[in-house]
Amino acid sequence: MKIVMAIIKPFKLDEVRDALNAIGVHGLTVTEVKGYGRQKGHTEIYRGAEYAVSFLPKLKIEVAIAAEFVDKTVAAISGAARTGQIGDGKIFVSPLEQTIRIRTGERDADAL
Repeated sequence: MKIVMAIIKPFKLDEVRDALNAIGVHGLTVTEVKGYGRQKGHTEIYRGAEYAVSFLPKLKIEVAIAAEFVDKTVAAISGAARTGQIGDGKIFVSPLEQTIRIRTGERDADAL
């Protein structure tokens, strides 16, 4: 089992969710986060004054999947989240040692 974590632009959430549903991934967790990468934030002008915005709003999506679906999941997320602009985000894939469904006690692949 693997856990795929993606940091994306907020307005891309619906497209990413639809792309994941299309390949059969139905459960995901979304968290609002802030951060920056190579762009190191940006400046905005509000009422004539310039403000530095150091941390940009992003969304973190986490998906627990079987190991054989990693490539399809990563391709679906990257295809749906890509705008071609700086700050599109990152995808991280990590091993998932154990999964337990609280309601039934099912474990690992059965719990997904």
